[in-house]
Amino acid sequence: MSELHYVGARLPIRDAALKVSGQLKYTADLFFPGMLYGKLLFSPYAHARIKKIDTSAAEALPGVRAVVSCFNGPKTVYNSAQRFIDHKIPDTEFVFPEVVRFVGDRVAAVAADDLETAVKAIKLIQVEYEELPAVFDAEEALKPDAPIIHAGGNKVGEFLVQAGNIDEAWKLADHIFEDKYVLPAVSHVAIEPHAAVAHYDAGGKLTVWCATQNAFNYRILLGKIFDLPLNKVRVIRPAIGGAFGGKLEMTIEPVAALLAKLTGRHVKLELTRKEVFLSTRTRTSAVVSVKTGVKKDGTLIAHEMKVIANTGAYASSALNVVGAMSHKIFKMYQMPHVRFVGIPVYTNLPIAGAMRGYGSPQAFYAQQVHFRRIAQTLNLDFVKFQLKNLVEPDSCEPMHGNPMGNPRPMDCVAKGAQAFRWFERDLSQDLGGKKRGIGMAVGCHGNGCFGVHRDYTALILKMNEDGSAVFYTGTHDMGNGTVTAETQIIGEVLGIHPDRIECIEADTDTVPWNLGDYASRGVYVSGHAAKKVAENVKNQLIQTAGKMLGLPGEELTLKNGFVVSGNNPDRKAGLSDVIIFAQKEEQRDMIAAESFSDPFGPYSYGAHFAEVEVDEETGKVRVLDYLAVHDVGKAINPMYAEGQAEGGIQMGIGYALTEELTYDEKGKMTCPHLKKYHMVKASQMPRTRVMLIEEGEESGPYGAKSIGECATVPSAPAVVNAVCNALNINPDQFPLTPERIKEYLIKK
Repeated sequence: MSELHYVGARLPIRDAALKVSGQLKYTADLFFPGMLYGKLLFSPYAHARIKKIDTSAAEALPGVRAVVSCFNGPKTVYNSAQRFIDHKIPDTEFVFPEVVRFVGDRVAAVAADDLETAVKAIKLIQVEYEELPAVFDAEEALKPDAPIIHAGGNKVGEFLVQAGNIDEAWKLADHIFEDKYVLPAVSHVAIEPHAAVAHYDAGGKLTVWCATQNAFNYRILLGKIFDLPLNKVRVIRPAIGGAFGGKLEMTIEPVAALLAKLTGRHVKLELTRKEVFLSTRTRTSAVVSVKTGVKKDGTLIAHEMKVIANTGAYASSALNVVGAMSHKIFKMYQMPHVRFVGIPVYTNLPIAGAMRGYGSPQAFYAQQVHFRRIAQTLNLDFVKFQLKNLVEPDSCEPMHGNPMGNPRPMDCVAKGAQAFRWFERDLSQDLGGKKRGIGMAVGCHGNGCFGVHRDYTALILKMNEDGSAVFYTGTHDMGNGTVTAETQIIGEVLGIHPDRIECIEADTDTVPWNLGDYASRGVYVSGHAAKKVAENVKNQLIQTAGKMLGLPGEELTLKNGFVVSGNNPDRKAGLSDVIIFAQKEEQRDMIAAESFSDPFGPYSYGAHFAEVEVDEETGKVRVLDYLAVHDVGKAINPMYAEGQAEGGIQMGIGYALTEELTYDEKGKMTCPHLKKYHMVKASQMPRTRVMLIEEGEESGPYGAKSIGECATVPSAPAVVNAVCNALNINPDQFPLTPERIKEYLIKK
């Protein structure tokens, strides 16, 4: 590969100056003349039928302009996780249901002249409920006598994926290990709460501004709910203050749209932090049973995983998340016999949906803690156990025997162990009631939705007369720098600095279609699309410049804002001159539209290493040192890749030690605010290092593949394994809060 100028450069995110100056507009910052303010009423019951709603007092309050509920709202049933028109997933949701199914379900909403009036109006609404039996535990919900949450039963579906002959393979193992783990639901806690602004104009067009990871998905759903053709629905994504999957599925947007339709005015609906906790989405909690057969030397023979996933009150991403989870464990190890069984289950808890890693964190959390116990029991070093079994670059996946691209988990583990000084660390010193331990874990995650969804991205790129460019993309940058990375790729192809490329992002009326920003498809799929559309424009520039210079196109290249002869660098033409020549002599614009389809399904890999200190008296854990090593193919922007890893580590430490959504016996959340929901603070973060393995992925743009979701997959089990090493315990329920650690020490 020739020398790269912008790909691989550590450039700041393109909207950094706007952010630090406060000029970047988020949804909640938007204001329109005559705008109304919305407020929601949420169910206090986990399961109840709404018999009657009296809104008269709210409607009589001066300044109230509309009140909506199940009795005057749309009756259309939908699934908030729908990706495209014929996406086959269960429709179970309503804007306002007649039967509420969790504490926090939507009951009614008001629009008023100001927020204070809207809050007062909500308190005046009187609701008569018929309380129904509820169930909160997924295993309990599968029992024959469990309360039925949706017609057809509480099992949303079932997945069975297998390779080899696992039933016979158990006979080949010298040892068989079985464990069962309980993993918690956690919250995304993006810095920006959910917000939406909607307007229904006199021409019958609905426009919604919202923080979304999938504007085209929202457009489809809004068109369906309000019976509108898609040309009458426009979804615009302002800046997003973080998402992590929590803004992939539609939540409050149809409520704002309904209020706007009834009032004919702009309506802003913004959730408080507590309301985000109660009523949006969580990570799927799960009970994971793992069974593994191994040889005496630690060679993996057979591996079985069964997941009972608590999807909460509505289908949403239930099938998507467990379906994605079902293939992950087949991509990591050279195990000939593997079986995965996954069952998503309805309960009367808040809806579980997409969250960073999309099933991978749950699967590898359980697997890696289980594998550490196997290695310990067999008296094998865990790093050596990993190196004995991990896939190599020439490996084929066991289900169909297909090549896996260029997987590099072996490099991650080997180089990580060396940099972390895994074999040299002395943990034997007397620390006065405190114990230290080290742990590690590996994980993987896919790149895009190859073979599952219609995974393509369409883009437009046009040149300006001065040689700068405008790029129209459906990418939803969530603060992770995806759009900046796309401009680096385009700049590399066109030979111009990325600052010379303006971006129009995620507006369904102005940019072409995009499947959405999830499944780690940003760099691998949309980045490749950016490269393709830039190469189209590059070819146009070269052909036109060839006419100007009287040179064959194959002799020309783009560099530093010029089309240059490879044989004689003095023969060149500025991009501006070429574009003006095209306008004047060829009567055309330098513009291209391209669609790019995901060609392959490679995986990204990571190995994380942690050292912890545990106070045996209090049960408190401090993470002292942390190293993350990731196989990224090629880092388009190493600074972003490192930042993604650091963020994934912070989320993983919380998942391991502190974060858990808890509920009382009535299904009411007991921690719906940051005072009780304990995230890891900046002051609690350890010394953190990130290493990147850049061995190239042939199918990726410039060899690149993702890191954003993979970064959070091995982080929790690495920390948990370090705690297990320090205390010699084998926990089965997480997170490892001080209270749980003290319980495990008592049982030891």
